[in-house]
Amino acid sequence: MTKRVVIFASGGGSNFENLVRNSNDIGMEVIGLIVDKPNAFAINRAEQLKIPYSIFDRKEYKSRQDFESDILEKLSEMDVDYLILAGFMRILSTEFVDKYDRKIINIHPSLLPAFRGATAIYDAYMYGVKVSGVTIHYVDSGVDTGEIIAQKSLYIEDGESLDSFEEKIHQLEYDLYPATLKKLFKGDVRE
Repeated sequence: MTKRVVIFASGGGSNFENLVRNSNDIGMEVIGLIVDKPNAFAINRAEQLKIPYSIFDRKEYKSRQDFESDILEKLSEMDVDYLILAGFMRILSTEFVDKYDRKIINIHPSLLPAFRGATAIYDAYMYGVKVSGVTIHYVDSGVDTGEIIAQKSLYIEDGESLDSFEEKIHQLEYDLYPATLKKLFKGDVRE
C-alpha cells in the first residue's frame, strides 16, 4: 500500500527532489512539502515538481510551541502516514514527536552516534576520520539520537577535499534514503 508522506526541508531540497522523483519506486505519494524558511530553494523544486508546499517561517512565531502548533494543524488536514525530514534544520519538541511516534524519519550525514548536529560533514572531515557515512533514523526529541534504521559507510581518501567528501556523502544519501524508505514501507525494516 502506498504511504502518504509530507517532506520537511529548510534549504536546497535536493533530497526532497530525489525522494519525489523516486516516490513511485519507493511506494509513497508525496502529498506536501513543509519548509521553515521562505527563501528555501526547496520551494522552487516543489513548484517545478507540482508538489503543494506550506511555509512556516520560524521567525514569524513567538515560540516553538506556536510554530509547531500551526504545522500540526496543517498536518491534521492531511491524511499523512509519515513525516520525512530531508534537511529540516529544526529540533522538534517531545510533544510534536509523540504525536507521530515512529512515523518521523530523518537522514543524517554521518555514522551516528558520531558527529550529531548541523555541521556533521565538516566536523567529521576536520576530525580526520577515515570512514564516515549516512544514517537514516527515527526522530525523537533529542538531536540525532533516535533509533537507527539504516547506515551506510564510505571512505575518505587521503588528501580528499572537503567538497569532494561532501559530494560523496550527498550521493550516498540519494541512494540510501529511497532504498531504506522502500524497505520500511514494505515491512522489510522493523517499524
